[in-house]
Amino acid sequence: MRRLFKLLALWLLLATGAAHASTLTISSALSVNGGPDGRLPSSASVPHEVSLPDDWAVTRPDHDGSVWYRAYFIRPADVADNELLALYIERACSNIEVRLNGRRIFSGGRMVEPRTNHCYRPLRITLPAALLSPQDNVLDIEVSGSSLRHVASRARAGGLSQLQIGPQAELVQAYARRHFWNIAVVQVAGVGLLALGGFLLVLSWMNRSEVFLLHFGSLIIGWALLSMRVWWSDLPMTTQTFEFVAASAFAPMLSLAVHFLLSHARTSSRRVSGALLLQCVLVPASLAVAGPDRVFMVANVWFVLMAVELVVAGAWYLKVIWTIRRDDFWPMGLTFGGLGLLVLLELAIQHGALPRLPVHPLSVFSPLLLLVIGSRLLLVFGRAMQAAEANRAQLEIRVAEATAEIERSFMQMSALRMEQVTEKERKRIAADLHDDLGAKLLTIVHTSDSERISSLAREALEEMRLSVKGLTGRPVQLADALADWRAEAVSRLGQANIEADWRNPSEELMQTLSARSFVQTTRILRESVSNIIKHSRASQCKVRVTVSDDDFGLLVQDNGRGISVEPDSRLDRGHGMASMKHRAKTMQGQCLVESAPGYGTLIRLTIPF
Repeated sequence: MRRLFKLLALWLLLATGAAHASTLTISSALSVNGGPDGRLPSSASVPHEVSLPDDWAVTRPDHDGSVWYRAYFIRPADVADNELLALYIERACSNIEVRLNGRRIFSGGRMVEPRTNHCYRPLRITLPAALLSPQDNVLDIEVSGSSLRHVASRARAGGLSQLQIGPQAELVQAYARRHFWNIAVVQVAGVGLLALGGFLLVLSWMNRSEVFLLHFGSLIIGWALLSMRVWWSDLPMTTQTFEFVAASAFAPMLSLAVHFLLSHARTSSRRVSGALLLQCVLVPASLAVAGPDRVFMVANVWFVLMAVELVVAGAWYLKVIWTIRRDDFWPMGLTFGGLGLLVLLELAIQHGALPRLPVHPLSVFSPLLLLVIGSRLLLVFGRAMQAAEANRAQLEIRVAEATAEIERSFMQMSALRMEQVTEKERKRIAADLHDDLGAKLLTIVHTSDSERISSLAREALEEMRLSVKGLTGRPVQLADALADWRAEAVSRLGQANIEADWRNPSEELMQTLSARSFVQTTRILRESVSNIIKHSRASQCKVRVTVSDDDFGLLVQDNGRGISVEPDSRLDRGHGMASMKHRAKTMQGQCLVESAPGYGTLIRLTIPF
């Protein structure tokens, strides 16, 4: 057995004539069917020479299981010793294991059912330098695959392409190109179909009358799921189960496609719907009755029938569209023409009329055409929605114009009346506070023998005067407000033996504050100064005023002990800081507090003019 292998191998080496090329292409190999245990057959099995690529659909139409290939090669002489060599296999269906000089260097996964599927995926395998010999090297390749009659597509029948051995850097481009077109494009297009299909389903749910969105969204989602067979190598099912499911899935896919054409053309047919539903039942039933040995024959009969149905439905659709919506005819016609050519090309390859192409056209290009159709539907639907929205907007404008003048007059009168009543009531309350409560508080201040009562009455009088100023509603000049705030803050800090450092902007201030903003800011500043006096133990307090075109800023900072981290040690025992932040928020501003134990406290107030 070994002598026979070596004699045939020497002849193959001479036949290749590529020993002096940097990349060696092996187009012949010794082949023998594998044993039941998957190991290299015994000496009783006689190998024979086969040409590569070896398509089992032609050379072994009834063989299931493993086939061993043996190829001898000489390490290319013009490749440096330190340069990595690689083996490039364009196609090995379904799965493969590679041995170099008797040592296994690659395994693609499961070699028995459920078998790993690499039918659409190229393989690039690094050849370990330690295992390579300068002269005779032996490649043993075990391919585990299925016979043609057990699969629904010729692309998934077993086989092995030509072998290329050369520098790894040179084979990367061929591998990347093949992987991009056969795997990456299908994956990216599948993700795009899933996203677009989901969006169309949402649109169809929001617009129940547009049934064609539901049909086309379901169609492209189904196609995206079906295309997973191209790039998902380890499907959790046997070849028999997968081929049955894949062949049966084309019937509902065709049904969705025909229903989309009918609904997009604004027509329907109960007979067609009933026939398509019956076909969805007959396809899996016929496959089950025929059995696993006739999958290819039965599936391809149905594929031809469904291709004819799709062509007839597409031609009828284009005829209707030409009559009712001529703008859609050429874009949809060209796209359907491309899909029809892909279907005819697939049928020709399936029946052996054309050789297998390096790129699987139906898997690669049909998702792209479906994306074109989906984009076109979104564009047309968007334009229709835009036109409907424009018409509705015009109607709303006309209705609004008819009632706007009455509403405007009514609102103006109501606002004027409300403002007059509110202003009158504010003035009355302010006068009552000033004349009655103010007089009584002033009497307490001057007649009370208790210093504490007198002090509390004085504070209440100041708060009352501040509230009265807010009720009057008259704006306050910012310069006057700053002068009042500075005088009060410096006086209070000085009484507490705290040095006050107050700085206003140097430029002339022409801005004004509303009465409400003046009152709230005054109370925030008073609360800040009170916290410093009562809790901070500070010796210095800095106040900085900033003014911009839109905002007024006030910064109060002390050098005291800061806010303690203890839960019961808070500067805002009376909810003072929370009150300051709430007051700033009511003015559409913000009050930020920054502090750390031992580093003082900084309060930053910012309010808009």
